[in-house]
Amino acid sequence: MGLNAIQNIFFVGIGGIGMSAIASYFVKNGKRVMGYDKTPSVVTKGLLRQGVQLTFTDDVNEIPLLFRNKIETLVVYTPAIPKNSKILNYFTDKGFTVLKRAAVLGEITKDTLCYAVAGTHGKTTTSSILGHIMHQCGTEATSFLGGITENYNSNLILGKDKIAVVEADEFDRSFLQLSPDVACITNMDADHLDIYGKKEELEKSFKEFADKVTDTLIVKKGLPLKGLTYAVEEQADYQAQNLRIENGSFVFDVQTPNGFVKDVIFHLPGRHNVSNALVSVAMAEKHGLSLEEIKAALNTYRGVKRRFSYKIKEEDFVLIDDYAHHPTEIDAVENTVREMYPGKKVLAVFQPHLFTRTRDFVDDFAKSLSKFDEVVLMEIYPARELPIQGVTSSWLLSKIENDHKSIQSEKEIIENLKTTQAQVVVMLGAGDVGVLVDEVAKAIKR
Repeated sequence: MGLNAIQNIFFVGIGGIGMSAIASYFVKNGKRVMGYDKTPSVVTKGLLRQGVQLTFTDDVNEIPLLFRNKIETLVVYTPAIPKNSKILNYFTDKGFTVLKRAAVLGEITKDTLCYAVAGTHGKTTTSSILGHIMHQCGTEATSFLGGITENYNSNLILGKDKIAVVEADEFDRSFLQLSPDVACITNMDADHLDIYGKKEELEKSFKEFADKVTDTLIVKKGLPLKGLTYAVEEQADYQAQNLRIENGSFVFDVQTPNGFVKDVIFHLPGRHNVSNALVSVAMAEKHGLSLEEIKAALNTYRGVKRRFSYKIKEEDFVLIDDYAHHPTEIDAVENTVREMYPGKKVLAVFQPHLFTRTRDFVDDFAKSLSKFDEVVLMEIYPARELPIQGVTSSWLLSKIENDHKSIQSEKEIIENLKTTQAQVVVMLGAGDVGVLVDEVAKAIKR
């Protein structure tokens, strides 16, 4: 498929964070772009501002004549779209070129020097740190990210077509469509068992991805993969040493196989983010950037929205928004909150994401959530799934060992948080809890 010959691109599920980055890329490259999504969002508003035509109605009549030209139109879809989508089935039945998002990303980046960031957790933060370093250091890399960066207010850092930074997503084995030259793997915790069935199949897929790397693979120390290793305050090929907190930011030294740099300043909280920064340093140095210029770029990195994002930060009350939707991610948030706010009462509002994920990790979720001083659950966010008998927020709540736990509606959460005794509130999940947190912030400020 020659992308140059394509004039029109229709995205089915354009509001997805990975989909919208590619849509923005095509807009910037002069293509006509249209898309369908189920509901308006912050992401779709951003696309509208770029001139993208959108519809929120799954109806074939919404497809303009221009996009019914089979020769000039490419259709891109996300696996999260239901199989009974009328628009998607129209394009499929009429014989259009219909490709998954991952295949299109693979096509865009196949002739680039491709830096790929893989792992069950930490992909978005790590790839955005690397993308920021590459941009600040003038490499002209284009970065496709899975979150909206604070520095650029976008999930696309546009450069030129010779170097690409990509988030290599294991969902639906998408990352096997990429052609990575340099890659890192941050972890291989069990997830997406609705796709893989068991953890061993997920790990097998990561090993297949590792085998595709043509130049250098860098892996978190302890993973069962061959490659250069990285670790925080442990022996490894790339090390973060002498870690401490100064003026609310992490400061550390970095030792690599090629050099050493002192007093790197990094503003994101949490040791897991120091680890993400370290592997970004490793990949940037592999590109040929000096440790001093990498250090300067890290000092200006501001993070990704919905990754430990402060909505309210006052002396006596803090409201934090985080995308955490897996037990390991919830543990990371809890550890970070305790590190930043020792002795403070912490309330967690959690919206479980997917019935299958809740079913597969219910005991781990319960264990992670039990660590907070108070827990409020929302009903499960179904995303692409239909309900599963017995898999409910009530079932998860029954397993949480905490005297202060409840299930609340959105309205109840807004009202009750206005009078909470907790000094720190964290709102967690990958669903529409990210919209609710803004309403909570407004209500509390009023």
